[in-house]
Amino acid sequence: MLKILRKTLFLLFALCNAVNVAAQKTVVFTAKSYEHIFKSKEVVTFEDPTDKLTFDVISSPAYHDKFVNNIDYYPKNYNRSSAYWYRIKVKFEEDLEKASVIEFFDQITDHIEAYFPKSDGTYSQSKSGADLEFKQRMYQHKNFEFLIQNLEKGEYYYYFKVKSKDRVNVIIVFRTIERFIQYGLTEYLTYGLFYGMIFIFSFHNLLMYLAVRRRQYLYYILYIISVGLYEVSVDGIAYQYLWPKQPVWNEYAYGIALFCISSFALIFTKELLHVKQKAPVFFKIINAVLILRLVFFLVCLFYNPDWFKYKFVEFIPLSIGFITGIYIFWKKRYRPARFFVVGYTFLFLGFIIKIIHILGYARHIPGALGYYSLSFGFLLEMIFLSFAIGDQVRILKRKKENAQKQIIKQMQLNAEMKDNLNRQLEAKVEERTQEVKKQAVALQKQNDTIEKQNDELLSKNNLLQEQAEEISRMNVLLEKDNINLKTNIEKVTEARVNATELDFDEFSLKYPDKESCYKFLAELKWESGYACVKCDHPNYCNGKAPYNRRCTKCAYEESVLHQTIFENNRIPINKAFYLVYLMYNSKGAISSHKLSEKLGIRQSTCWTYASKVKKVMEERKKDLKGTGKSGWSKLVLDKKA
Repeated sequence: MLKILRKTLFLLFALCNAVNVAAQKTVVFTAKSYEHIFKSKEVVTFEDPTDKLTFDVISSPAYHDKFVNNIDYYPKNYNRSSAYWYRIKVKFEEDLEKASVIEFFDQITDHIEAYFPKSDGTYSQSKSGADLEFKQRMYQHKNFEFLIQNLEKGEYYYYFKVKSKDRVNVIIVFRTIERFIQYGLTEYLTYGLFYGMIFIFSFHNLLMYLAVRRRQYLYYILYIISVGLYEVSVDGIAYQYLWPKQPVWNEYAYGIALFCISSFALIFTKELLHVKQKAPVFFKIINAVLILRLVFFLVCLFYNPDWFKYKFVEFIPLSIGFITGIYIFWKKRYRPARFFVVGYTFLFLGFIIKIIHILGYARHIPGALGYYSLSFGFLLEMIFLSFAIGDQVRILKRKKENAQKQIIKQMQLNAEMKDNLNRQLEAKVEERTQEVKKQAVALQKQNDTIEKQNDELLSKNNLLQEQAEEISRMNVLLEKDNINLKTNIEKVTEARVNATELDFDEFSLKYPDKESCYKFLAELKWESGYACVKCDHPNYCNGKAPYNRRCTKCAYEESVLHQTIFENNRIPINKAFYLVYLMYNSKGAISSHKLSEKLGIRQSTCWTYASKVKKVMEERKKDLKGTGKSGWSKLVLDKKA
């Protein structure tokens, strides 16, 4: 039973394969045939997931029936890790005299092997692809061509092995050499016109930028150059002329160009349409898209270059720019935006047609239009963007002319006002001149009177001079009295400090600031002469801080507060002086609360410092007897030192 089931399944499988093989259409060529594009059932496919099967195995009878019909209009490598074998069947009804080639269109195909039958029944092998150096191609052309060596009458199978990291359309074309040359010349002429227009647009806008220095021209130039770089990268021109020995650049060039196109297109949109002023929300969205696009570009560049193939992400910045233009034209009525929208409409349509063509759904669209739709879109967009820039220039020129007219009109009004003012001023000047003449006569009379008065004043001045000299002598005497009086006041103040308990304001007359306190400490500390505490050297110079002394021998700098009760003091020095003064006068009986009230310092701080002073007073009780009110200064120096 099991054997019967196996035989049944084998027969069904063989029948299906037979149907598939029978479905492969034979393409017939005659002497008049000059071009044919293989499509649909004319191409059968076999997927090799291991990429290890050789041509001998694939072309063997065992694998003949394993090829299946192509499911799309043009074959594709659906699984990019697999190698795909394609087979076409041709029939020459007569011997063809014209040399012919098989051509592959998609320039990003990494590896192609072609196997053509020879007259002796064996097969010849040829290789091409984007992974090989350009000079290894049979024809120095951007597409991949293979020369058909046997054109004798009969039926033949052609085999092709295709492997590519990117998904490609396997478009196989038969052409005679004459048709290939005609097609190649026409194509390269078309490319020349296209890139020539890019050069002309770029050069024209460069001149405009140098003339008016508007950044939009610079961004437009960079955008156009990016478009040119993308086109030469995807159509194989760049590989042919720019880096023919570095095929690895093919994996990066179009991705870098697409990034530049998206970035400069959005930046140009912001500059041309004044998006920041007219649509702040779209301005923020565009900035966010620019940042995200940069992040995606860096990830592709440094992490996984295969992600460059996700070209559909360009739909996002394209849509943002398109919607921004529509909004500014529709809502803000900005006239240059109408050409911008028209240009982006053509680019948008070209982008959509290109995607449809890549996905294989563009059967009813002419091949040239589908293949070059994005190029046509770029070209029309550049034309209409140039119109938009020109329209903006016209608007600016019109505004400038209106401004100039306003300036001229204002200058005329200013001239009329100036003439009126001049006439009024002339009348005023004449009237004033008459008044001045009358006043001059009156002034002459007054001058005579003043001369007489001057004579009188001169005699009085002489008298005042004598009195001034007398006053000067008296001032000298008063100055001497003032000096004596000031000295007496200081003595009285000091006597008062030593005699009675003063408030802080009165105490501050003697020690008003840190300088006066440091001066007092220095005089008190080194009253008997200076000696270095380190080396006992008697000579010194001034230190970094006021009243500090630096030893001239060992360079040790001694602070004026060192070895005093104020060392490591954290309260103002003049208040510390006053606290010692109060503690001494009250014989340590004053409370920390009272000290806090008089000094304006926290009670805990007063208590800590008062305890320190009280301890010193206890230690020096005998030394302080009979010193009177001035004995508070005896507490200052550290006796142990």
